[in-house]
Amino acid sequence: MPQIKTWKTRPAYSVILEILNKKGDMADDDLFAQLKDEYDDLGYKDFNDLLLRLEVTGKIRTSSMARGKRRIELVH
Repeated sequence: MPQIKTWKTRPAYSVILEILNKKGDMADDDLFAQLKDEYDDLGYKDFNDLLLRLEVTGKIRTSSMARGKRRIELVH
């Protein structure tokens, strides 16, 4: 019998905000790794879409650190 998947009770964007509020600024790959622990079916494209949505609404700020790395910070 196949395993039944259930809906998550918290949306992924709110988990991103909670992680940043608790841990502070972090690199995007570290944030993705922490988010992936809770949302194992989340892809990197979906993660980038979430970051874009949060940045457009003014909740986070992203800045380039090195080639292919970004720093994600919470806007207060």
